[in-house]
Amino acid sequence: MSTTPIETWAVDLGEVTNIYPMVGSEGILAIIGIVLWIGWHVWQCRYEKKYFEEELRRFGDPENIRKSMSE
Repeated sequence: MSTTPIETWAVDLGEVTNIYPMVGSEGILAIIGIVLWIGWHVWQCRYEKKYFEEELRRFGDPENIRKSMSE
């Protein structure tokens, strides 16, 4: 099964047009990947902040935590 018009790789690839599917979509896919990556970082920061604040409420106020870490 072939997705391109190439039957043999013993040719000059400069003369061949499309050697893989979805040629030309690299820029859009890169932008989508970068947006998802930044979105994941934003979500992760918010989640960790929420988790940290929940731990502070559960285990004491910041002063008690500071004292226990300095001893």
